[in-house]
Amino acid sequence: MGQTEPSDRPVLLPADCTIGAIRQVYELVRDAFFGRQGKLEIDCSSVDRADLTSVQLLVSASKTASQAGRSIVWSDPSQVLQRALERSGVSRDTTDPLTHQSKATHGDDPDRR
Repeated sequence: MGQTEPSDRPVLLPADCTIGAIRQVYELVRDAFFGRQGKLEIDCSSVDRADLTSVQLLVSASKTASQAGRSIVWSDPSQVLQRALERSGVSRDTTDPLTHQSKATHGDDPDRR
């Protein structure tokens, strides 16, 4: 107890990141964030079940890290996770791992012109 893990090894998200498993996913991310120093890399390649709660957790963790002056890198998102991000209106950007993309704010919504 009290030891921090090496920060160069990514944390692997589990296959199930839906509402039924989100408590365990949250605890995994929280423990990794507070148990390491500097940038935290989260490997998302194994996610084969994702929903809106997964997206909410990713966005919340990224904002928390930013407010703490740290960063979280979400690497290798599975196709399932990418689809969940797209359906929710959140997309990955190379400079900011999770960037909210609103069509209305980008002028792509004809009702908002």
